[in-house]
Amino acid sequence: MGLVDEKDYIMRLIKEMVRVLFSLLFGKEYVSVEPEKENKYEVSGKPLGNFLGMIDAGQINEAENMLLENIDYTDKEDVMAAALFYQYLGEKDDKFLEDNCYSMEEVIFGFRQLFENSGYGDLLYLMKEI
Repeated sequence: MGLVDEKDYIMRLIKEMVRVLFSLLFGKEYVSVEPEKENKYEVSGKPLGNFLGMIDAGQINEAENMLLENIDYTDKEDVMAAALFYQYLGEKDDKFLEDNCYSMEEVIFGFRQLFENSGYGDLLYLMKEI
C-alpha cells in the first residue's frame, strides 16, 4: 500500500469513526452537509471554527492544547467538536503537518485518546489496523 493509499485509508477510517460517534452521541445519522468551520459545535463556549482556524494558521499544538484543556468528556457537543477537530487535522497533508511540528501518528493518537476518555474506547477495534 502506497503512502497516498494509506493516508486515504486512514482518513476513511477516521471519517467512519466520526460518523459512528455522532450516531451514538445524538441518536441520528451523521450527514456532513456544512463545512466544519461553519458548524455549531463548541468546546467550553469556544467555536470549533476558532480551533480549525488555528490549525490553518499552523498553530496546531496550541489549538490542540487549548481544546484538551477545555473539553468536558461528558458533554456530547465537546466530544463531537473534538472528533471533528481531529478529522479536519487528519485531512491536512504530511508536509503541512511536518512543517507545523505535528504528524499523522499524533492525529491518530489524539483521536484514540478522545474515544477512550469519552467512554467510547470499545469502538477502537474499528481502528485496530492503524
